[in-house]
Amino acid sequence: MVWRCTAVGRLRDRPGSGRWSCRSCWYLANHIIEMTVKTATLCFRGKNILAPMVRVGTLPMRLLALDYGADIVYCEELIDIKMLQCKRVVNDILGTVDFVAPNERVVFRTCERERDSVVFQMGSADAERALAVAKLVENDVAGIDVNMGCPKEYSTKGGMGAALLSDPDKIESILRTLVEGISKPVTCKIRILPLLEDTVSLAKRIEKTGVAAIAVHGRKKEERPQHPVHCDMIKAISEAVSVPVIANGGSHDFIKEYTDIEAFQQTTAASSVMIARAAMWNPSIFRKEGLCPLKEVMQEYIKYAVRYDNHYTNTKYCLCQMLREQLETTQGKKLHAAQSTQEICQVFEMNGFYKETTAILETKKVSLETKTQDEGDQVEDTDVIKMAVRFDKREYPPQITPKMYLLEWCRKEKHPQPVYETVQRPLDKLFCSVVTVAEQKYRSTLWDKSKKLAEQAAAIVCLRTLGLPEGKLGEGENHLIKKRKREDHNLMNNREHGDELIENACKKVHLIEGTSDSSTSEMAQ
Repeated sequence: MVWRCTAVGRLRDRPGSGRWSCRSCWYLANHIIEMTVKTATLCFRGKNILAPMVRVGTLPMRLLALDYGADIVYCEELIDIKMLQCKRVVNDILGTVDFVAPNERVVFRTCERERDSVVFQMGSADAERALAVAKLVENDVAGIDVNMGCPKEYSTKGGMGAALLSDPDKIESILRTLVEGISKPVTCKIRILPLLEDTVSLAKRIEKTGVAAIAVHGRKKEERPQHPVHCDMIKAISEAVSVPVIANGGSHDFIKEYTDIEAFQQTTAASSVMIARAAMWNPSIFRKEGLCPLKEVMQEYIKYAVRYDNHYTNTKYCLCQMLREQLETTQGKKLHAAQSTQEICQVFEMNGFYKETTAILETKKVSLETKTQDEGDQVEDTDVIKMAVRFDKREYPPQITPKMYLLEWCRKEKHPQPVYETVQRPLDKLFCSVVTVAEQKYRSTLWDKSKKLAEQAAAIVCLRTLGLPEGKLGEGENHLIKKRKREDHNLMNNREHGDELIENACKKVHLIEGTSDSSTSEMAQ
């Protein structure tokens, strides 16, 4: 690219090379570079796109759509407030990046395969929250989209989704904040307004914010899939703005196979086409060679669901959408009854694949755990005494634990009570505890599934190192068990004594009440 400075007529090979002879050219060149960076990685012209669909647009469906030929895939709408509660976790077992909620639920999962193709769609009615979410995910996605067209209550409550269509100022604020605040291209998805001129006016206002594209669902917010899509409205918008327009809403009337996608694009004069229900029913709609048999498509979907540990309820939901009228068949009924990923695989004769894949993932998990444990042991303090032990409550009498024995010994020896420091390993969520007794630290080298188990294991290491009893069955009865029995015996005696007191008190009250009734009766006579 050759650049001529209009101030002095000098040429440059490209913006930003060498020294600029005037300040105006310097600013203009850097602006061009910045805009090039924002848009070069994702183009929205001439593309076939998987639409954002709640409960459908999760990782397995997005990857399958890419396999069949989709150019860009949108994730399902995710609410800004929910996303801001998430932490970003690299999942080395699955090879994914997970955004995990405080309850450990994976809200958004992505992987390297779709990094340059996936657009993250959010639901937001606040510019600053939207920017915070975009910054959280922008390094793991190809673009950011704001849902401004969904008419469902879960989206419109709080002023999100189609509710934004009645607030153009807020639309402009959100989009401009995103465009100026992140390095990835920004898009939005809208529905048409009752009047054409209002819709075109809104589209032009959106265009001025600097978005990379506008997706238009050709129905009004009160219309549903059975209503015809307004291709003329999408066409009018396409012709009114220079930014790419993505036509959406053609599944019911137009798109039944791959060749119909181009027909819908030409009818709407749009730059690209976004497909929702037709792709949900059979994602091979993106395949130039034509639709694949549904059984084959469903099996390929299940493979991704197993490989990426998709929750079985989501997997089942998507498969049910594919089966549609076949839900009443024997296979459909078995799918509806499935209560795990393994049972779903059994329905589709893929039990062997399930066992093989889960075994591979488990082996990888163990390998990573061992590596992490070895690395952790190398950097730990050398003054910690370690043993490979676990606490199994089946080896101890009821209500007796190593922690109780250790606490009792510390009291007897007049040491401060034991102090437990427990950490959780991010990789597998397992726990390890270090107990400090008399200024010496002890821990087990084995990680446990709960904080309580890890603390008991640390107590065992301490007791065994000091040569003290830990209360296991077969060690013989000792003072702590006898003490427990005495406490239980005293408690039982106190209860029995209390019951006697209550019974005597009740008798006394009854006697007084009887006397009172007699006296009253005599007075009445």
